[in-house]
Amino acid sequence: MTDEELHGHLVNQQGSRQSLNTPALVIELDALTRNIALMAEFARGHGLHLRPHAKTHKSAEIARLQIAAGAIGICCAKLGEAEALADNGVAHGLHITSPVVSAPAIARLIALNARTEGLMCVADNPANVAALGAAADDARPLRVIIDIDPGMRRTGVGTPEAAVALFDAIRAQTGLRYAGIQCYCGAQQHIEDFAERRQTMLDRAAFVRTVIAALTDAGGQPDIVTGGGTGTHRIDVELDLFTELQVGSYVFMDGQYLACDLTGDGTPVPFETALMIDARVVSANTPGLATIDAGLKAFATDADAPLILAGAPQGTSYRFTGDEHGMVILPDRGTLPLAHRVTLGAPHCDPTVNLYDTYHVVQGDTLRALWPVTARGRSR
Repeated sequence: MTDEELHGHLVNQQGSRQSLNTPALVIELDALTRNIALMAEFARGHGLHLRPHAKTHKSAEIARLQIAAGAIGICCAKLGEAEALADNGVAHGLHITSPVVSAPAIARLIALNARTEGLMCVADNPANVAALGAAADDARPLRVIIDIDPGMRRTGVGTPEAAVALFDAIRAQTGLRYAGIQCYCGAQQHIEDFAERRQTMLDRAAFVRTVIAALTDAGGQPDIVTGGGTGTHRIDVELDLFTELQVGSYVFMDGQYLACDLTGDGTPVPFETALMIDARVVSANTPGLATIDAGLKAFATDADAPLILAGAPQGTSYRFTGDEHGMVILPDRGTLPLAHRVTLGAPHCDPTVNLYDTYHVVQGDTLRALWPVTARGRSR
């Protein structure tokens, strides 16, 4: 059965969260709304545009909330994410942050450019630029951002000279328009200590300035410098470098970001946990242990085990015990009753979201809406 068939009748029934079939991916609506508003206000207050990253939520509904709060567009990690958002009415200011290189994908990209406004994509190789230019329609040029490698060796050009060569290649294609540069410092986002994170960003910013200087000398001063992230957003605004922020995880927060000092001033993390997974006890035959119905298939497993947010005594922990099951380890040989609800946080929100079809949007204990995970599985 679909989530709509299972839970559609529960929407707006008082206390209906208690009746959800589990495991269920849950959004606390009020926390989500506050997170979106807080980041939008932060960006406005520092004179920066906001182009949040949909790789986190993969949701047209959440993208619309971000745009309504002031975002100028939405970043997508993959072409398929951008297509899914466009198919669901989010068709302005999309930016694809990973290179699109194969012939079938480039054909889709050109088709997407024809039915959206302000689409941008990245490139880091002259051969890719040539392929994009050959496919692009001169009457509706494709905007291209030069991807800068901040040292991860994942994507992007690694020297000012390579950036200038790519600028020249883009300029030579009549169907392409140079739009600026991207520098996403992904490796820096999860450095837990603020001072260490800040110093690494200062080092990266110094390199990016050499790239901008070289491009400017070549006639390619970038109008857009896009990058930044949830982990570095307080530092990003210090750098006098970015024109827009690609923050993503702030909408939900997860265990990785909650472990970081995001402010550097001793104040708590400013964003709230808005994403969680509801599970239930399915077996409790051993004192101090309870088995719940959320295991390896319910959470991303590239980070620490999920934290228990509610439904168990303080000091309770979780460990994976299989594809379908997890173990709740209770202090003092405590017990939990069968079917008891336990709520856990997402260890890493992006890949956890990709495991589910639907968000169960709640206010307190009442289900308010069912939102599809619009771009689930759209990884190509």
